[in-house]
Amino acid sequence: MTQSEALNILKTGANVFLTGEPGSGKTHTVNEYVRYLNSCGIEPAITASTGIAATHIGGVTIHSWCGIGVKERLTPYDLDTISGNRKVVERVGNTKILIIDEVSMLSANTLAMADAVCREVRRHDEPFGGLQVVLVGDFFQLPPVSRQGSDSRSAEELPSLDFDSGVLSSSAPLQRGSPESSRGRGGSNFAFTSPAWQKAAPLVCYLSEQHRQEDEAFLEFLGAVRRGEVAERHRALLRTRYSKTGEAGVTQLYSHNANVDHLNTAELSKLSGQPKVFVMTGSGPDPLVVALKRGCLSPEVLSLKLGARVMFTKNDMGGRFVNGTTGTIAEFTKETGMPVVKTDSGRTIPAEPVEWNIQDGGRILARIEQIPLRLAWAITVHKSQGMSLDRAHMDLSAAFEYGQGYVAISRVRTLKGLSLSGLNARALEVHPDIKAKDAHFRSHSDTVREKFGALEKSELAQLHINFIKAIGGTPGAGRTVRKKKEKVDTLSITKDLALQGLSLRDIAKERGMTAGTILNHLEQLKEKKIIVPVRDLSHLTPDPDRFAEMEKAFTTVFKKTKELKLSPVRGLLDDSFSFDELRLARLFLGVDR
Repeated sequence: MTQSEALNILKTGANVFLTGEPGSGKTHTVNEYVRYLNSCGIEPAITASTGIAATHIGGVTIHSWCGIGVKERLTPYDLDTISGNRKVVERVGNTKILIIDEVSMLSANTLAMADAVCREVRRHDEPFGGLQVVLVGDFFQLPPVSRQGSDSRSAEELPSLDFDSGVLSSSAPLQRGSPESSRGRGGSNFAFTSPAWQKAAPLVCYLSEQHRQEDEAFLEFLGAVRRGEVAERHRALLRTRYSKTGEAGVTQLYSHNANVDHLNTAELSKLSGQPKVFVMTGSGPDPLVVALKRGCLSPEVLSLKLGARVMFTKNDMGGRFVNGTTGTIAEFTKETGMPVVKTDSGRTIPAEPVEWNIQDGGRILARIEQIPLRLAWAITVHKSQGMSLDRAHMDLSAAFEYGQGYVAISRVRTLKGLSLSGLNARALEVHPDIKAKDAHFRSHSDTVREKFGALEKSELAQLHINFIKAIGGTPGAGRTVRKKKEKVDTLSITKDLALQGLSLRDIAKERGMTAGTILNHLEQLKEKKIIVPVRDLSHLTPDPDRFAEMEKAFTTVFKKTKELKLSPVRGLLDDSFSFDELRLARLFLGVDR
């Protein structure tokens, strides 16, 4: 199927699974559809299964969009809480079209939960609450992953997911293995196995064009991998690209984090100056804290220098960045010593400590806190999915899951751009279940193509018009939806909430921001002399005993440095004092306090 044929089907409002080989134009087709919708006065919800993929398409994760966060299961309590969240209700309720990219990495559970939230919020029993759902991806690429680190209970204690509702039943156990065993082995976790997929019944649009690779020999090799027909001639072709080390400046791809960490550490050491070190803190039962640290993408000890390549590791509630946003350390603020990132898109974002936690019924059982960054000179194959590279050097000798080698090698546009230092047998294998399912997808796509190809142009055009009218758009209006302007005086909003006597946590919740961002606002308000903390924010004054300890530490540091920097102060205190607590205390110190 061509891109134009798929686009015509999308415009009818049908639920669609848009798939095809890497470079077939899936993202381009989606972008064309989005532009068309915008010209008709409609703005779709653009989401993806991962933060990396969301960055590529300018959207957010499906988890963030529908309010499920990192949950692998959804209780009735969770669903009730989410449906009471004003931001989620407005977002889901006002949406007409939901696009989910990189669906290969979306588990059946997550798709079911997204469906449940949409139906609950929209008060509509149709799949996804009656939205047009556009699922985009290629199941030959990386499969879903399920983390166990977010829950400390054993497999026998975990309840099962009712796929029809997307909500947990508390009666039957859910047997789960390790994260490794849940990925790439057995097809039960793929999104297309979810009843939410089956009920949505998406039409398959299998793109057949190729826009990334023009090297015929390379294309033939990739096709052989996809079909599971790799022969000696294909391996011989790869051997011509062997290079023990890649060229300087070439993107490095590795299958394991350990290799990535080694290279990133080496590159950091090449930068001049002493590194600034940020240490993760935690509180709660040791097993839960350990589980949180294991599941967190930011390291326990984060060392940064000016010029360091970094990646954000958490979605920002305020929408400034997502997990996967990359950039370079541009400076460290004089006031807080916190890093400021200049993203690859040119934006400047202050990075502040954030919290990861484990909750049970809304009660926090354990928490950790760290700057949401990690070094990013090298990346794993997982984080490369969706990229198109002119050149890349990779070591696939330790590939451990289906599709991993295929994803890595297909990132480059030509065989000449590939540099390979290692390869194992698993690297060129694809999931056996996917090979069989792919034949079904291709057949379905051919049927869909014939059905829509039989329509007269006037009939197809009328279907397009009918759909746009049905969702409140204006066919052929030729206008583009302008994103809502961000309220300019964001400080005033925070000030008003603070003066109403709200706690720091409540202000952050009301504004959909982190506590760190709210503290940043309060610091600016103090600096501009708009508020006097002792007078205006007395309800936020820390516990007297803890405040006395912090004040003593701040005084000691100030005598030595003439500055009220956080890191040195924290070094004088124990780990129970978080960066946010220190920043709050600092508001009540110094001039105009």
